[in-house]
Amino acid sequence: MRFFNTSGPVVAADHYCVPPLERIDLRAILALIGDKRYFVLHAPRQTGKTSALLALRDLLNGGVHGRYRCVYVNVEAGQAARENRAEAMRAILSELEIEAEATLDDPLPASLWPALLERAGPAGVLRQVLARWAAADPTPLVLLIDEIDALVGDTLIAVLRQLRAGYAHRPRRFPQSVILCGVRDVRDYRIHSAAEQAIVTGGSAFNIKAESLRIGDFSEAEVRALLGQHTAATGQRFAEDALQAVWELTAGQPWLVNALAQQAGFRNEAGRDRSRDLAAEDLQAAREQLIRRRETHLEQLTDKLQEERVRRVIGPVLSGGQASAEMRPDDLQYVRDLGLVARDDPIRIANLIYREVIPRDLTWTTQAGLTHDPAWYLDAAGNLRLAELLAAFQRFFREHSEHWIERFQYREAGPQLLLQAFLQRVVNSGGRVEREYGLGRMRTDLLIVWPSGAPPGRARRMVIECKLRRGSLDETIRTGLEQTRAYMDRCAAAEGHLVIFDRTAGKPWSDKIFRRTEGAAGMAITVWGM
Repeated sequence: MRFFNTSGPVVAADHYCVPPLERIDLRAILALIGDKRYFVLHAPRQTGKTSALLALRDLLNGGVHGRYRCVYVNVEAGQAARENRAEAMRAILSELEIEAEATLDDPLPASLWPALLERAGPAGVLRQVLARWAAADPTPLVLLIDEIDALVGDTLIAVLRQLRAGYAHRPRRFPQSVILCGVRDVRDYRIHSAAEQAIVTGGSAFNIKAESLRIGDFSEAEVRALLGQHTAATGQRFAEDALQAVWELTAGQPWLVNALAQQAGFRNEAGRDRSRDLAAEDLQAAREQLIRRRETHLEQLTDKLQEERVRRVIGPVLSGGQASAEMRPDDLQYVRDLGLVARDDPIRIANLIYREVIPRDLTWTTQAGLTHDPAWYLDAAGNLRLAELLAAFQRFFREHSEHWIERFQYREAGPQLLLQAFLQRVVNSGGRVEREYGLGRMRTDLLIVWPSGAPPGRARRMVIECKLRRGSLDETIRTGLEQTRAYMDRCAAAEGHLVIFDRTAGKPWSDKIFRRTEGAAGMAITVWGM
């Protein structure tokens, strides 16, 4: 039985999949290879890069598009050696040896590299091996190098420079075409050379690159086709609201699409009943399970939040402020290459799941340190008493905010993050939070969906809008009420709250703390000053 793949390259016999060669610009790639070009194929992690390279290798070796000898090699094994170039080259060439024998039944690289490493050293051995290998057979050699940006420092520089050095001798005495594959475009590499005590750019070390191609996310049609393979195989349908939920939650990010569907349709007991359709609530439950389990894909992504160049982009997005002068174009490109933010403007988090994961990851230890018991804010029927929760947070914020906010690396979003940590700890006991925030929005919108105490299928919906006071308090409240009312209407929420954080230096708390109820187009909204 096939299933949704969440680890490693796709195998069509085992996995539901979008055919890998349909996800790349195959016409452009074949033209570049035919023209003897060296180029880059990049995409965020777990997007399908390796699957595409392996499918391309098999296509080229099949002879339909010309006669080639094509070998795929993953150079990540060289990462463990760090800047020990000799050990790294030994690991890389060992991988090349294995792949040449497995793919082409060619033992030549294995017979060449040990002696050449001794003679040419790590700065020359790769060029020597590739030159002799290419010359040994008139069939053009094509090399697909995966995980190139796993290499670091002088090891990475050595690989790039040896490829550049041999480039002029292609195709007779060097590979006809080389594809470098990784998360980032080689032009954006900033490589620290311990030997040269300098920063070397990827563009200078590999200035023979003809083009950079990127593998995109799934389109909505591809998402539906992928999920439809499950229906065709098992008879179990994804209801229309479930199909929409998968697309809305993931924006087509391939790992997220597969992980949601695998969780909902295979790991969860209810989903394994093939007689019932999978509904939107099944996918929402799967989303929460993936986040709480802190899956490796999500952990790798949020680990990048600690980097200063990531903070310069994500900080203003979290706080809802404007782009700061310290945000650099290469910072934005880096965060886009990681897949954290969307590829197009305006600057925004790439999908709803990442938008949920980022603040939760940044407040994970804060949540653990809060002592408030969720049971304090539930009534006898299990309903969430949100007003009491916000009153407790208001007291907590007055007494402890300076201490807690200083713990956040993202201090510009500190008040919003602290409220979300406080709220998440309680909501984890029976509901979920959906968040909207973004660059220039000047607010953070939180939707609490609380099924406990409500009739089946009729979860209670409550909204909180967070704003920083900018200018006069009356104007901040006026615009905040309009925005909260619109958000309540859009979410069909029964209860609304507007929280205004006043960060004016030196202002006494007695002037910042208040609570009052305001009307907005017939809706009662509680306004909290903090």
